[in-house]
Amino acid sequence: MQIATARMSCCSLVNAGNAIKLGRSGPRRRRLMLLMWIMLSGSLCLMVDSQMKIPPETVQQWAVSFGKEMAALSNRYSGAKLLQKKYKDVEGVVKIEEVNGEELVKKFAEEMEEMLGRKMKSVKRLAEAAEDADLGHEYNETLEFDYFNSLLINTVDEEGNPTPLGGEFLLEKNEHFNKLPVNTWRSNIQVPTNVYNRDPDILNGVYMSEALNDVFIDNFQKDPTLTWQYFGSATGFFRLYPGIQWIPDENGVVTFDCRNRNWYIQAATSPKDVIIVVDVSGSMKGLRLTIAKHTINTILDTLGENDFVNIIAYSDYVRYVEPCFKGILVQADLDNREHFKLLVDELHVKGEGKVKNAMKESFKVLNEAAALGQGSLCNQAIMLITDGAMEDFKDVFEEFNWPERRVRVFTYLIGREMTFAENVKWIACNNKGYYTHVSTLADVQENVMEYLHVLSRPMVINHDHDIIWTEAYMDSVLFNTQAQSLLLMTSVAMPVFSKKEETLSHGILLGVVGTDVALRELMKLAPRYKLGIHGYAFLITNNGYILSHPELRPLYKEGKKLKPKPNYNSVDLSEVEWEDTEEKLRTAMVKGETGTLSLDVRSSVDKGTRVIFLKNDYFYTVINETPFSLGIILSRGYGEYIFTGNVSVEEGLHDLITPDLTLANEWTYCEIDIDPAHRKLTQLQAVVKYLTGKEKDLHCDAQLLQQTLFDAVVTAPMEAYWTALMLNTSDMDDGIETAFLGTRSGLLRFLKYTGIEKRVGKSFLTPTDKENMFTLDHFPVWYRRAAEYPAGQFLYYMPRQDTRAGRIVISSTAVTVTVGKKTTIAGAVGVQMTLEILESKFRAIAAQPNDTDCSFVEGVCPLRCDSFDIECYVIDNNGFVLISKQRSDAGRFFGETDGSVMTTLIQMGMFKRVSLFDYQAMCKTNFHSVSSARPLLSSFYALASTFKWFLSNFLLFLLEFNFCSFWHTEHFADAKPSFSRSYTPKKKWNILQPCDTEYPSFIYEPSVKETNSIIKCGRCQKMFVVQQVPESNLLMLVVQGDCDCSRQYPPITLEPREVQYNASVKCDRMRSQKIRRRPESCHSYHPQENANDCGGASFIRLSGPLLLLCLSCGALVS
Repeated sequence: MQIATARMSCCSLVNAGNAIKLGRSGPRRRRLMLLMWIMLSGSLCLMVDSQMKIPPETVQQWAVSFGKEMAALSNRYSGAKLLQKKYKDVEGVVKIEEVNGEELVKKFAEEMEEMLGRKMKSVKRLAEAAEDADLGHEYNETLEFDYFNSLLINTVDEEGNPTPLGGEFLLEKNEHFNKLPVNTWRSNIQVPTNVYNRDPDILNGVYMSEALNDVFIDNFQKDPTLTWQYFGSATGFFRLYPGIQWIPDENGVVTFDCRNRNWYIQAATSPKDVIIVVDVSGSMKGLRLTIAKHTINTILDTLGENDFVNIIAYSDYVRYVEPCFKGILVQADLDNREHFKLLVDELHVKGEGKVKNAMKESFKVLNEAAALGQGSLCNQAIMLITDGAMEDFKDVFEEFNWPERRVRVFTYLIGREMTFAENVKWIACNNKGYYTHVSTLADVQENVMEYLHVLSRPMVINHDHDIIWTEAYMDSVLFNTQAQSLLLMTSVAMPVFSKKEETLSHGILLGVVGTDVALRELMKLAPRYKLGIHGYAFLITNNGYILSHPELRPLYKEGKKLKPKPNYNSVDLSEVEWEDTEEKLRTAMVKGETGTLSLDVRSSVDKGTRVIFLKNDYFYTVINETPFSLGIILSRGYGEYIFTGNVSVEEGLHDLITPDLTLANEWTYCEIDIDPAHRKLTQLQAVVKYLTGKEKDLHCDAQLLQQTLFDAVVTAPMEAYWTALMLNTSDMDDGIETAFLGTRSGLLRFLKYTGIEKRVGKSFLTPTDKENMFTLDHFPVWYRRAAEYPAGQFLYYMPRQDTRAGRIVISSTAVTVTVGKKTTIAGAVGVQMTLEILESKFRAIAAQPNDTDCSFVEGVCPLRCDSFDIECYVIDNNGFVLISKQRSDAGRFFGETDGSVMTTLIQMGMFKRVSLFDYQAMCKTNFHSVSSARPLLSSFYALASTFKWFLSNFLLFLLEFNFCSFWHTEHFADAKPSFSRSYTPKKKWNILQPCDTEYPSFIYEPSVKETNSIIKCGRCQKMFVVQQVPESNLLMLVVQGDCDCSRQYPPITLEPREVQYNASVKCDRMRSQKIRRRPESCHSYHPQENANDCGGASFIRLSGPLLLLCLSCGALVS
């Protein structure tokens, strides 16, 4: 053996040297020379040993043999050749047509417009009924009326009697409402905890709105696809159909207030520019600052993405809460609102309050925005939050706002001190605003809401019933039940006005009616089968935000809980379609244009771990009567053609009703949500009932059914083929678990070769295995990946570690249909096997026997992968390990296992690094003190912080229950305000926050079939040989294993890296305002408006000792 020969000659050289030196020198000199010679010879021997030569020819033979073995195994157990032959046989009767993207997007948009139009008609009927009911209702101060309170229904008191406002309320689980228990025969009422449920305003409003029950039911019968219908009253109650049992939070509190919801706020007011001016002078310390912060946050919660905002704080000087936003208005999207809340939380008081300059600055910003065509170009308002105003403001208003009074000024007097009440009220009343006195936290919600009613006056007086559509949002009720399928919603809403002549000039808003639309239901109108393997449809709003997109990820995991991301509904199109660097697509769609665009894109599959390169054609158009635009994508080579073939219903049904066949249950073959009797049917059951004539009234997709029946007939022989293999147990290879195929029609056939008790991949092709099933958003991973390679060439990969149940490998290949020069993919077929069967095949090949003839081999011979100084790997085209000596390496990225070899392969061009970006990532943010003195007093500060936390929470407990204000019985009924989330103690370390990340993906360059090299690593050198495995996506690596290069070459990981922006770039990004389409309507002025209705003071009596307690606690908190 050559290695042994090298070692022997090295030792012989040492012996010869010894003989030479011993013969020529004295004893001492001889010993010294002998030592030097041994050291030199030892180094030479080490170098000879390290310069191992791995013969590329041997590795090539192994790769060829392994490729043949794997291809034979995959072909045999998948039946790929048989399936390709079956599709080849029908090419003569198949018709292939080119997909017209422009016509397709137009058709989808028209169908969506029709669906959304039905929702708008339902809402209009509700608005008309509510206004008519109010017109015929006489307000009764002493009205007694029992209604079904959704929190109290089906509950009893201690004596077993029905709770007042409760009573028996029948609830049944309903498939249409995501299996929630509901009552489809009547609505019920939800009242927030901070609103007295027997207040005369509530009772009169509930009594009047009883007329909506019949309209709710009639709407649902006319349009069975309707989900929730509701009326949100300006007094605070919420009438919901169908009626449900409302579940309070863990504290027994109902925090939901319909007036805070975006659909209510947008429908009640036109777009607005708001500047919040807050007093942070020394007099605002303690309770007053706490209330002021809560007031700011509540105002922010009333703003939406069509509004613009900024916050100015003042004392001795004027400063912007966010210096980056100096002098401008920013869009009040979720990102900016949450950013402002964090900054407001850090406000501190100091100095003397000089509001005049702050007001001047506010007017300048608003005037400049209007002059430059920025902001909402509609309502403008200043919100002044202060505990008093001593200066003379008249000259400010004369200079900037009078006589037009284009900017409304709303004032909030904070605290119990009434000395400056008249001054503060004068400001609001002389600028068409509204004055409120906010003395406790419990007062904030109701007082802030008053400004919405004032802004709605022009619209109400003019009776302009504008229909609004909201951005995407999470339905809180459904989210609490983990109803993922109906998670993202949009709402259509319309304001309800008082028609009474005597109150016309006051512009009384009664409330808002609306209904929800599940976005997944809307996207079903753009069926997957028409868009090809990598194609998809998406919706955006007039602001460019994603309404629906397969790459929108609104949830993240915190521990074991799924939570909505803070910015889930303000993800911009440019953050998902990020290859559109010039934002041509976004600009055109936001403007409501119709057109096309082509882009070369880097896309990813398997949750971003594998990159693919696509040429995408985008087609887009506006959805009329809505602020939405629709886009579809057809990928060249995958979505250009669609083929059809005819078979009889009888023939197709025969092959459809087989135990090995399923259909994509998230696709709509037949509409099963219209008739309640159909809602429990699977799509396959519905198709069979329709085709057999048992359910003729089902609405089914004729084109999809035709494709499905054709595919069922063509793929039918596969069942017999797989069954024959399974029955021949003596000839079955251990480890082959499942054969499967899928077609472009969502048809899936599979056969389990092994029983459940022996199966490693137990979850594969089960409903929980979303990645490998046909869903509304995507084709299976094995289907999409197989399409990247020529038909007949198998692709192998291990599913991601977090999705696989055991060490399994998927092998799949595409099946095509060709007519003339047109070729399209008909489906994919494959086999799922255990990793052990690949390992056993590889071990049998990758070991030369000891009696190998090595006479003509230059290098290590015999070469064996089980040798201690040899490492052998099989990796896929994205660099993930399938086979390794170390079983734990399987499924890992090879760069993590051997950074030196992966680095060299990248440098040699065998692998290419591709950067991908995630603009919806969540990163850990570490908050820490920057004070150098604090560590010296850490124990003191810890104790002080604990004491402060206890006091502040005790105080807030009192305030939340308005304890300081219901000392008298007449206020006791109102003493149940909701707990504000703003005051929940939050951990400030390792908080997950939205961020941008860059992450690498690697892809093999197929033109490089083989390579080898030597890596120098300090005192040793590492040789490796790489060989492509023919007819696959695999590579075989044989690496010298006794040379550690980890110090010189660190591991290469796939970990995402947060994109850090310096302060200047970050500010530029925050200030930049993308193109948006403003809502068409604006109601900011009406000559008949009664501006004298501008609020008043409410004087509250308070026990002296309790007042002293509140003030003392407040001083300690500050």
